Amino acid sequence: MNKITIFRKIKIFVEDYWVAILIIFVALVLIGLSAVGISRLESYARTSILASMPLQMLIMLISAAIGAFIYVSVMFGYMGKMKTNKVDPTKVNIKFSDVIGIDQAVQEAREVTQLLLDRTSLKNMGAQFIKGILMVGPPGCGKTYLAKAIATETGVPFLSMSGSEFVEMFVGVGASRIRKMFHKARRLAYANGGCIIFIDEIDAVGRVRSFSMGGGQETNNTLNQLLVELDGVTGGANIVIIGATNAAEGHLDPALMRPGRFDRKIYFSLPDSDQREAIFKYYLNKVKCVPDLDIKKLARQAVGKTPADIENVVRESALVAARNKIDMISHKELSEAMERIDLGLKHRMKMTDKERMMTAYHEAGHLIATFFLHPYNDVFKASIIPRKSSLGVVHHQPREEYVGLNLNHVMAQIKVSLAGYAAEKIQFGITTLGVSSDFKSAMSCAHQMVWKYGMGLSGHIGDYDAIPPDQLSESLKQSLNEETNQILQNCLKEVQNLLKKEKDILDRFANELLEKEELEYDQIEAIFKEFGKVDPGKQKT
Repeated sequence: MNKITIFRKIKIFVEDYWVAILIIFVALVLIGLSAVGISRLESYARTSILASMPLQMLIMLISAAIGAFIYVSVMFGYMGKMKTNKVDPTKVNIKFSDVIGIDQAVQEAREVTQLLLDRTSLKNMGAQFIKGILMVGPPGCGKTYLAKAIATETGVPFLSMSGSEFVEMFVGVGASRIRKMFHKARRLAYANGGCIIFIDEIDAVGRVRSFSMGGGQETNNTLNQLLVELDGVTGGANIVIIGATNAAEGHLDPALMRPGRFDRKIYFSLPDSDQREAIFKYYLNKVKCVPDLDIKKLARQAVGKTPADIENVVRESALVAARNKIDMISHKELSEAMERIDLGLKHRMKMTDKERMMTAYHEAGHLIATFFLHPYNDVFKASIIPRKSSLGVVHHQPREEYVGLNLNHVMAQIKVSLAGYAAEKIQFGITTLGVSSDFKSAMSCAHQMVWKYGMGLSGHIGDYDAIPPDQLSESLKQSLNEETNQILQNCLKEVQNLLKKEKDILDRFANELLEKEELEYDQIEAIFKEFGKVDPGKQKT
């Protein structure tokens, strides 16, 4: 630590605590003068004064404390105080090498960190440093984790808080907290050469302003103060503001998003197959697991999961292994952990033989429809053990990431949803109330196909959900609804024909579920191979 840094820290300390220093100095002077005066008194008077001094000092301290509390509360806005969490970068100990699965975001963060550490090249070019970085992406993708890594790599003070801490119903409180936060950041930057402000869930304070007379004025004032402070963060201040949000950019105020405030945007997305594999390797290295673990298969099972989800799976698998008194984690424990998180805990329920049989045929219908009719999904598990509010479940996942879904995917979702109803109807002639959630899913997909995506049968084009219902004619609404029902009927007919054609396989899976209660991926594949069936979906992809 050089002399300039020491001098700056002493200067900051004196500026922060000058009142306390002055009070201590005056108190010492008064105590000295009092001691000199008392020493010159007669012994009786001196004894009397010394005996009454403790009580007088106690009364003075209580009075001073009450007076100081009232003064600070009224004059300095006690309600405007906020607990700014200053994080010590040396104790965070999260480096860029620890941030797995968001390689592009890490690369952007490395560039910003390098610029923050070495600004000579920017000054020589006459360029200005980045003021703000906005991290946008789904929850659990590592936004907060990456911000902590930036703090560790730079080694500068790191102020962390949530956007909701600035939102108050009292007038002026939010703006006051913004001012105090930036004031503290400037002082830390002056003393340490730089400072990072991290505002998590910034959409709580930075959402689009409302200029109506009804309300929201206090939120507007808080955002206005944030905008003013962002404009005041000049290149010499050496302050970087990092904001993180799960909301879409359109929810944030345009004034907050313009260049000169949040200059750099880092976008986070769900990890792909290779990234999920790297994340699994990273977290599995921290626990004891079998050496022949198929991580590629795990990565394929975890399509759509965030880094936080994968960490939770590994943590849960360790708990499962400990509960079962197993020394090392295998694929069985990891699969069980995924099921506990995604599907819920198993709970035994007393059911009649007829109910178990209807549940088995219901789930077998979903399983067979997924195998033959879904071009993108694989069935990883089928079970007739109750979980959450369902009596059984078929767990199917995409084989790989699909960003742009099409008509084939939506139609397959409808067919798979209706397959449980179709299987019950074929086998027993009646259905159970368990088809309710399936109908809800199927009708939602069919409705969006016709009303929203222009995928109907009659050629209606447009997003009719975007138009208020009272502006649509009754004949048009009737036509769209009839078209939705026709899609459902066509899908149901196709599923019924499939299950009738493959009735032997339907009976086999139902009996297997009744006997074993659960079927894993390998068992399901083996049964289809016995009947000479190959997954047509794999051939289409």
